[in-house]
Amino acid sequence: METSDPVWSCPFDYAEALEFDPLLRQLMTEAPIARIRMPYGEGEAWLVTRYEDVRFVTTDRRFSRAAVIGRDFPRMTPEPIVQSESINLMDPPESSRLRKLVSQAFTTPRVEAMKPATQRIVDSLLREMADHGSPADLVKHVSMRLPMTTICEVLDIPEDDRAELRRRLTAMQSIGAASKEGAVRAKCELRAYFGELTAERRREPGEDLISVLATARDGDDILSADELTVMAIVLLMTGHDTSTYQLSNIAFMLLTRPDDLARLRDEPELWPQALEELLRFIPFRKGVGIPRIASEDVEIDGVTIRAGETVHVSYLAANRDPCRFERPDELDLGRTPAPHMTFGWGAHHCIGSPLALMEIELALRSLFERFPALRLAVPPEEVRWNTESIWRFPHELPVAW
Repeated sequence: METSDPVWSCPFDYAEALEFDPLLRQLMTEAPIARIRMPYGEGEAWLVTRYEDVRFVTTDRRFSRAAVIGRDFPRMTPEPIVQSESINLMDPPESSRLRKLVSQAFTTPRVEAMKPATQRIVDSLLREMADHGSPADLVKHVSMRLPMTTICEVLDIPEDDRAELRRRLTAMQSIGAASKEGAVRAKCELRAYFGELTAERRREPGEDLISVLATARDGDDILSADELTVMAIVLLMTGHDTSTYQLSNIAFMLLTRPDDLARLRDEPELWPQALEELLRFIPFRKGVGIPRIASEDVEIDGVTIRAGETVHVSYLAANRDPCRFERPDELDLGRTPAPHMTFGWGAHHCIGSPLALMEIELALRSLFERFPALRLAVPPEEVRWNTESIWRFPHELPVAW
């Protein structure tokens, strides 16, 4: 890196409700391709924030995710969350091979087939919340239960194991330095658990998603034992995290924007379009995710990234790029749909996004239909937000009806 370039200190620990991180905004304005230093990992990295530049980095094969393996790369958590054999640390054509196999589990017919079971879970949770009575905590009754229940049902994970699996996931995503030992242990425990479970499903496959993956074939090609184990972990994480936190975030956003909520009540056909806009607008996590390594010198907008240097991208910033989205800092439920980057981009776009979208839409539509007078039970400023992990979400969301 050029020594004359300033280095930005980026803890990425901003957690004020769902307000956009002011440091990220400053970088977008003053240094859209910036050198940064992060809380953990060796050395510095580049951070790319413009939509087109993010798209370039995430699709150009000169930037490698696989080259991250074995490096103490700059990051937000004391222990890297991702497993070294994960599809998230593969490059094409290796990642393309796995995506082709795994995508068989998320075809439109398969996701449609999951709808009735998901709706039954939603209805059951809302019925329990109604029986509890007003006020109630939406996080406790719905957000923390629905995605975990759904993905565990889809993966056919025994009910007695689910609370412990959630604890391990939470331990892996903490940003506190004191949490490193617990994160390492949780990662090993998850690997051991799913190693046994996936081996069982390969021997005796059922109708669940792990069995679908275990028996998925492309000619003679199948997932190896390690690939199957790590993919099951990735599915649990992605099936739980995004849906859990975005259910609470979107509910909070709509409950604090009565005009938008009223519009959805009057125009329910707007839900799919509105959901995409909400996903674009809400900064559902902090900072950045998994970086890439430049395999050779690459120039981006006049900035030279040297071979071997680490490059992070910000999907959050790309979603607010004024060159891509008109009035990007406004939530416009009637906005003409345009591709956002909440689920990533390119070879690492989230394979399970169709399931997450189906689940979130079913849950929110059912919630506001079942409770037409739903409102926050406390002033918005009294809602307590997570500060301990990479995710942005309310710890509790008291609602009344």
